[in-house]
Amino acid sequence: MSMAIEAVGLRRSYGDQVVLDGVDLRVATGTIFALLGPNGAGKTTTVNILSTLITADAGRVRVAGHDSHEDPDAVRAAIGVTGQFSAVDGLLTGAENLSLMGRLHHLSRAENEQRVARLLEQFDLVEAGKKLAATYSGGMRRRLDLAMTLVGDPKIIFLDEPTTGLDPRSRRTMWQIIRELVAGGVTILLTTQYLEEADELADRIAVLDHGRLIAEGTAAELKRRVSGGHLNLRFHDAEALGAATVALAGSVPNLEALTLQVPSDGGVSSLRSVIERLDREAIEVAELTVHTPDLDDVFLALTGQPHESMITTEKEPVR
Repeated sequence: MSMAIEAVGLRRSYGDQVVLDGVDLRVATGTIFALLGPNGAGKTTTVNILSTLITADAGRVRVAGHDSHEDPDAVRAAIGVTGQFSAVDGLLTGAENLSLMGRLHHLSRAENEQRVARLLEQFDLVEAGKKLAATYSGGMRRRLDLAMTLVGDPKIIFLDEPTTGLDPRSRRTMWQIIRELVAGGVTILLTTQYLEEADELADRIAVLDHGRLIAEGTAAELKRRVSGGHLNLRFHDAEALGAATVALAGSVPNLEALTLQVPSDGGVSSLRSVIERLDREAIEVAELTVHTPDLDDVFLALTGQPHESMITTEKEPVR
């Protein structure tokens, strides 16, 4: 699989403060990669380096096949960046905001008009496009902001906190737009304060803490690293529950609910082992559900901090 983004040994300091300390990242083409971490972990600094906004003190970066140090212009031509704060001009209409971006990308008049019309339709802003952006809701402004990023037809998009401050409905609308972009071949690297967002969207997740990459994998892989997962078995009667309790050492019965909680990492081998033991004892199960730790548990276990520590906007030291 080709890589849209490759970073090796990224280091960045501000005076005596080390912000990134040897970070390696590989983001496959056509996927969503989420970068999580508490405030000050280095997420925004990483995005700024990958998008050529700042340079690393050490390390190598290739984006869209281009070395960011040797050919930063080629990297910038291949990417789009939607930051934490909207780039929308409230004194222009939605269509005018998009058209301005088209002129900055040196599109011809005809191509610019076509692209503006297509993006307004894609982001469900056709009617709103005639109105001043200052009148938009938060969700509409965020959609317009992302649409402006797409005027340049980027192959790789950096989304820094794309749904911060949005209501649940607007957030899910943005999620659907992001999925559609990836289905069309775009690669997305996002930072987010919402663990549910990473769980819903990301093909792979990396966790930064104190400038170091401390974990990486799919959401399921990360959850299996945390204790607390279990199988919940429900039985038709107390006799079956009792037999299962004896057969499955370490399990916890609930006589009132006729259920049995069995420690498990949620993996296939663990599930198969439990089912085989029940089959050997001819114990019939009425219902089986798998419970795995969520990303909140993962975040707390890996960083020692609850995920609420991500909510304050990360700020870099003043230079």
